[in-house]
Amino acid sequence: MSDKQQAVDIIYLAACARDARLTRICVASIRYFYPDVPITILAGDILQRGLAEELKKYWNVGLADLPVGDYGWGLVKLEPLFGPVGQRFMVCDVDTVFTGRVLDIRAQSDAPFFVDNEQLSDADFKRLYYDWHALAGIDPDVQSARKSFNVGQWFGTAGLVDRDEFNQWVEWTLPRRLHYPDLFMGGDQGVMNYVILKKEALEGLRIERQTIMRWPGHSIDGLDVESVSKGTKPPLVIHWAGMKSIFLRNMVGTDLLRFFENYYYRQIPAGNVRKIFALCYHVWLHLKHWVVVRCTLRWRMLFGVSFDPRIVTPRIG
Repeated sequence: MSDKQQAVDIIYLAACARDARLTRICVASIRYFYPDVPITILAGDILQRGLAEELKKYWNVGLADLPVGDYGWGLVKLEPLFGPVGQRFMVCDVDTVFTGRVLDIRAQSDAPFFVDNEQLSDADFKRLYYDWHALAGIDPDVQSARKSFNVGQWFGTAGLVDRDEFNQWVEWTLPRRLHYPDLFMGGDQGVMNYVILKKEALEGLRIERQTIMRWPGHSIDGLDVESVSKGTKPPLVIHWAGMKSIFLRNMVGTDLLRFFENYYYRQIPAGNVRKIFALCYHVWLHLKHWVVVRCTLRWRMLFGVSFDPRIVTPRIG
């Protein structure tokens, strides 16, 4: 199947400021199997300096035309739902890689939504998605469903779900927030499942479920560099949900992540030099974030107010 015949018009990748390394790896894994599929970055906040230009120049990856700001925990991934009517898209977090031609699996279905087939116990559903018993006091039509889907990789069609259907639950300001963060778990994950599953139950929205995701917390046995690079294993999306680390060596599937990272830098000029600088900057950004977070928490404990780094910056003279 050529890229022109594939089942999506565009792939959206949700990224934030400290995700540049994984963003490059994710893009490389998609381009390895689909050189020409349109890819667009959904910036959940301000991206790392120079990343968007680099991806555009060397990998033909665009940047979604959205207001710049803080979209909260994953809520930027709702935006493709409200795109051009009929647009068929895939949404991925950037802590993912393709292990094969995943879009070919999507092409076999004409359902407007195509998601991973995840079945959970009541307790796990409430822990990971939403508490339907508590929500029933607000919405009697809430679905007590066990068939959920992880929102780190899913296929949808724009124009079938309105922004208004989220209005009661999402504050569309920047920073973007949930109205009931104690009832919806995982940022966008809970509220997305709530709206989509309710629409499936009450309005007949067609959703096809297949196993398209592999979580390294369970296992990625058999998905090694040799089999993935040769395309001999089932096409899946490996998603390191909740398992990211500053250093790849601390992540399950290190060899696969490094394979796609090396593939990324082999395709651009002075790739080895760029890689060294990029890795140094990556570590510095994460360490800086770590320090700021801990200073903020300590400041709040001591003074009960938000920490502003400018307050404690020493002045000379």
